[in-house]
Amino acid sequence: MAQTNGHALLARSSELVRFATAGSVDDGKSTLIGRLLYDSKSIFEDQLEHVERASSQRGDTYTNLALLTDGLRAEREQGITIDVAYRYFHTPRRKFIIADTPGHEQYTRNMVTGASTADLALVLVDARKGVLEQSRRHAFIASLLRIPHLVICINKMDLVGFDQDTFDQIRGEFTGWAAKLEVPDVTFVPISALHGDNVVKRSERMPWYEGPSLLYHLEHVHVASDRNLVDARFPVQWVVRPMSDEHHDYRGYAGEVASGVFRAGDDVVVLPSGLETRVEAIETFDGPVEEAYPPLSVTLRLEDDVDVSRGDMVCRPHNRPRETRDLEAMVCWFSERPLQPSGRYRIKHTTRTVLAKVEALRYRIDVNTLHRDEQATGLSLNEIGRLSLRLSGPLCVDEYGRNRATGSFILIDESTNDTVAAGMVLWGPLSGQ
Repeated sequence: MAQTNGHALLARSSELVRFATAGSVDDGKSTLIGRLLYDSKSIFEDQLEHVERASSQRGDTYTNLALLTDGLRAEREQGITIDVAYRYFHTPRRKFIIADTPGHEQYTRNMVTGASTADLALVLVDARKGVLEQSRRHAFIASLLRIPHLVICINKMDLVGFDQDTFDQIRGEFTGWAAKLEVPDVTFVPISALHGDNVVKRSERMPWYEGPSLLYHLEHVHVASDRNLVDARFPVQWVVRPMSDEHHDYRGYAGEVASGVFRAGDDVVVLPSGLETRVEAIETFDGPVEEAYPPLSVTLRLEDDVDVSRGDMVCRPHNRPRETRDLEAMVCWFSERPLQPSGRYRIKHTTRTVLAKVEALRYRIDVNTLHRDEQATGLSLNEIGRLSLRLSGPLCVDEYGRNRATGSFILIDESTNDTVAAGMVLWGPLSGQ
């Protein structure tokens, strides 16, 4: 029975796939997304009519599907995408959320934001230009964010005569670069987003390509096993106490399951207090459930009347995150105000917030060459580096590579309340990433 539930759990968690797109300017990201939406019949007639009218006004001799995603007029007039745009579509097999991220280096923070929850990263490469620095940078950021699946779409194959040698050359060059990164699954697909070749259906104009179309790959890539269903983590967001006559004894703890699976009857421990108890019941808006898994939002009821507050973490007694006041982390800097040596910030990790002091900037990374500048004294907007942080109180963290939910955090400027950085928890020596 437990095995059956496990298979059902994996099936449910694979229904929704999030993927982020990235590429250099004019590589065709917006056209590709428009093609996916159009060919999967995920747009309304009035949207299509609007795009056709806008295409005609621009002087285009074809329906410019890129206009489906470049929704802001200013962006359309400039011909570039400057922010993260989220799009949704579905097929009979899966639902998809697309984060369309900008390609420019000065919008690295936007790509980090859009890709932070992605199961898959889709990087476009112009077949005429080959692998550019931006292509390598996008692959590096995907590996930094531990996105397990990378799809390299070699676009505009129609402009190189659907030449196999061009595809093989780019694939070989990119494969050599990707060997430096920690991406376990890299797939290459030759496409023409403008004409739809190998996007939704296999193209007859590239008979030498034996792989699946892009949409078929997206529908069948195995993402359920990428999610951490082993380490049970439940950050408490809210203590539920109705205080009514009918429910005067009720006490529950609401939040979103970050990872793992919780079941009624499980032995659990509450951190940082270390008090142990057992799960009495798991409740949702629709009623009680036997088990909870990410990303369900539920209310846990515990058998014993233990002291639990917002920011506490419920987990298994023999599978605990690390409690620490010292963090090593990679951060992407979001603010126009540079990181200050010995700067003080608030750090928000899951539902807990404490103060953090920058003890040291270990190095800054050149995202184009992967060179580490150990002489760096600060981080500016869109730069990435490794920090040592000292915290005012303990956080219960996992390494980001094992658990993206409990291994990530944001830094907040105390004076402006602005989010100034996103971070990923690291362990180990400086020789590691």
